[in-house]
This record gives sequence, structure tokens and C-alpha cells, in this order.
Amino acid sequence: MENKIALLKSALEKQVTEKRFLHSLGVAETAKELAVRNGADVKKAEIAGLLHDFAKNWPKEKMIEIIVKYQELPNDLLEYNEELWHGPVASIIVREKLEITDNDIIMAIRYHTSGREKMSLLEKIVCLADYIEPLRQYPGVDEIRKLAKLDLNQALLTALDRTITFLIQKKSKIYPLTFEARNSLIDEIGKLTEGGS
Repeated sequence: MENKIALLKSALEKQVTEKRFLHSLGVAETAKELAVRNGADVKKAEIAGLLHDFAKNWPKEKMIEIIVKYQELPNDLLEYNEELWHGPVASIIVREKLEITDNDIIMAIRYHTSGREKMSLLEKIVCLADYIEPLRQYPGVDEIRKLAKLDLNQALLTALDRTITFLIQKKSKIYPLTFEARNSLIDEIGKLTEGGS
């Protein structure tokens, strides 16, 4: 497995900038920590974290080509900010070119930019790891890092709220899956709270 990780790192390094490569290493390590803390598969978390931004530095035209070609990707993606595109595109590329066949890993990569309704544990971990890996510096990141040690769902909800607020302030369109992810998390947190009382 270590040999496979080394090969994946090498493949990633050829695809992204040095800054993006270091970020991806940070996400992989953070995803491993979150997986240990939350009872998820650590190796899957590491691989998904490592490869989540595989297509981040691709030209816009190349990403459009993949989105149009693969019908399994949401057809409304192109109506929204291109910052969303690299996750879905990477999920195709790692399957086709790197032979990553594990669906949990593929979906965690696909939805790390937007979230979605009823996210799997691995999807939540990779999405949150992307927000809080050590190189990330933005107002409120330390609060989310602390929350992540206590409650994965609450930490991810806080991260999504910050993203939505940021997009509203920028007067940007918000991808519907992000709202669905947020609403689904609120429902899940509510059920856990009711069950625990």
C-alpha cells in the first residue's frame, strides 16, 4: 500500500503546482487524522485526500471537455463557478487514468467542492480536511479545527456556513448541492441530538 501511495504522489506532483501539491499532502494527513477519530477507513481517506485536487490546475477547456463527455457528472455544473469543476473532473480522471475503482474514494473526490445531501462519512472527512489542513489560513479556521476534534458534523456545518456566507457577500451563485449538504447535516445533527436526549 505504501508503494501505491508513493506512485499516486508521483502522479499528482506531475499534475499540480508545488503549492497545490503541498496542500494535497496536508489534506491527506488531515483526512487520515479525521478518519482515525471518526472510525473511517484511514487508507481510503488518505488516497481521497491526496487526489482530491488532481484536476485543480487543469485548463478550463479541458475540464469542460470532461464534464460534457461524462454523463454521470451533474449536467448543471457548467452553469456555476469553475471553482466547483475540478472535484467532479478529478473523480473521473483518477478512475480512468490512475485506476482508482473504489466508489467511496471516487465520490469523496467528486463532492469535496460542493458537498451533497446525505454525504458519506468519507465524503465529510475529505470535504472538511480540505477546509482545515495545516496550510489553510483564513478567519475562523482555528475554530473549525477545534470543532473537528469534537464533532465532525458540526465542524463541516460551520465550514459550509462560512462558504455560503462568503459566496453571498461576493454576490456569487451558490451550487444547489451545497445547500442540500447543509440542510442534510442540520437534519442529521437534529436526529443525533434527539436520539441522545
